[in-house]
Amino acid sequence: MSNKAAYLLAAKAHPFKVDDAPMPTPDAYEVVIKNHAVAINPVDWKIQDWDGVFKSYPVILGSDVAGEIAAVGSAVEKFKIGDRVIANMDGLGNQKQTNAGFQLYSATTEKMVAKLPSGISYADGAVLPIGLGTAAAGLFQKTTLDLPYPQLDVKPNGQILLIWGGSSSVGSGAIQLAKAAGFEVAATASSRNHGYLKDLGAAYIFDQSSANVVDEIVEVLKGKDFAGVFDAISTNETIALSAQIASSSSLEGKRFVCDVNPPWEPLPKGLPENVKFGHAMQLDINTNEVGKAVWGEWVTPALEKGLLRCKPNPRIIGHGLEKIQVGVDELRKGVSAEKLVITL
Repeated sequence: MSNKAAYLLAAKAHPFKVDDAPMPTPDAYEVVIKNHAVAINPVDWKIQDWDGVFKSYPVILGSDVAGEIAAVGSAVEKFKIGDRVIANMDGLGNQKQTNAGFQLYSATTEKMVAKLPSGISYADGAVLPIGLGTAAAGLFQKTTLDLPYPQLDVKPNGQILLIWGGSSSVGSGAIQLAKAAGFEVAATASSRNHGYLKDLGAAYIFDQSSANVVDEIVEVLKGKDFAGVFDAISTNETIALSAQIASSSSLEGKRFVCDVNPPWEPLPKGLPENVKFGHAMQLDINTNEVGKAVWGEWVTPALEKGLLRCKPNPRIIGHGLEKIQVGVDELRKGVSAEKLVITL
């Protein structure tokens, strides 16, 4: 076996260069995956465009993969060679080049890997990991919304959660996780994606571009047991709007907004003082019980039962590592209710 990777040679370098790469060797609690499909995420084009993200180059990016287990660490018991899996790569967190996704073979912690049922394609599976992981980090950690974990036997709990940006990859994961945890879901999206949100199971859907969207949402949520806001978009504008909703005296429940920005990124000024804020970082959950509850116990059976669907739908950009740059450039332009995927 030999490995190749799509390298970012320097800050702002364009295009990625495909070249030979070391074959990963798994640590005790890692697996090595032969990647059959990888997905593109906003962090990929942002890192390519930003200056000084890494202290040294070249680097390998990529967080979402689907493939088959090629090797397992000495302490791994849940997976075996040949298993079909999806995985959230942990390379951005531990800075290990072997643990990034844009290569033929990748290593990662077993904590963020789940078996992929045989009836689901690798391209479909690749859309899930980072979006689902970020959503789980925002919904279930003690430092974020602190909701109960998703279940396979779902029982409504009488509470409602607002998800801003429900048609995004993270928002799509959040809707499905929240529903599986027993919550009714209200969500925002552009008007063209309202059918998509209804299909995912959102009970109330709002046009995020409406000038009166805050009042419209508060009116619907009034009198309900409000569980807070998960902002899957997290611009200064959406954080401010989410906070305005959470702070409303007309609502009863949790006055909390979770965004998807890193904790070192400052919040916009002038936010309501009665609202608390948290940040969803998907790699955090591999160090606590959330990763076990979601990745370890829920994802695979939820896929088998249809409680979890591979959304948003993949748009396959092409085949081969050479197409990584094409996908990154396409995502930089903006996409909606779809995930860009490269097959390998």
